[in-house]
Amino acid sequence: MNPTVSDIHDATTNLASRRPSVSRHDRVFYGGIAIALALTVFIGFGPTYYFRIFSRLPPLTQTGGPFTLLVHTHAMLFSAWVLLFIAQTTLVAQSRIVVHRRLGIAGGVLAALMVIIGTLTALKKAARGEAPAGIDPDQFLMIPLSDMLFFAGFVTGALLLRANKEAHKRLMLLAYVCIVVAAVGRFPSVLPLGPPAFFGLAFLFILAGVIYDKTSRGRIHPVYAWGGTILVISVPLRLLISGTDAWKRVAQWLVGYI
Repeated sequence: MNPTVSDIHDATTNLASRRPSVSRHDRVFYGGIAIALALTVFIGFGPTYYFRIFSRLPPLTQTGGPFTLLVHTHAMLFSAWVLLFIAQTTLVAQSRIVVHRRLGIAGGVLAALMVIIGTLTALKKAARGEAPAGIDPDQFLMIPLSDMLFFAGFVTGALLLRANKEAHKRLMLLAYVCIVVAAVGRFPSVLPLGPPAFFGLAFLFILAGVIYDKTSRGRIHPVYAWGGTILVISVPLRLLISGTDAWKRVAQWLVGYI
């Protein structure tokens, strides 16, 4: 007796129900990553910004600069990104994809504003001579500016590949990692260890994605393979370039327009 279409469908359904759902696991993983990233931002910027707003502590940034309107705008936009990322992962977990895509338009606008304000904030701080203790402001300027460049690149890639959900969500995670470096650098006792330490700790989120891909799919997605490799390699290159006279001239030229 030949199986009917209904029999084949029932067998396929039963087999699928016995297999772990990768999509379900993805929702848990990326939802957990969104919460972990938000906690990282809160731990890093809590003592240096959020708590200072509601306390009698001096309204000064970590580098000793004032809480200007630009600094507050910068903080507001980047805080909105943290909340948006949680909202977007929650919408995907609830299968509300239409709302997720509509909110993604606002996310693109927000990302563009973040790049503009983030760049201006970095330049303003460099113009005032603000930088972590013992670091030349012009040399340090390389870090926030390059972070903004990578953030913009990954977000742009994610928006262009929004129809490819596997690439899209990984590109968005890489973009987030680019800006969470600043929060990790504000962790207690991390900043004195230098950029390799706080970049390395931030990149643990990428490592988590790589491990999850390997365990859930048996392979690493190309976005992590290429994007993660580019970010890791960029760190020593950025540090090398930032110490050159050519970069210092570029930095002084940029700061001269502020």
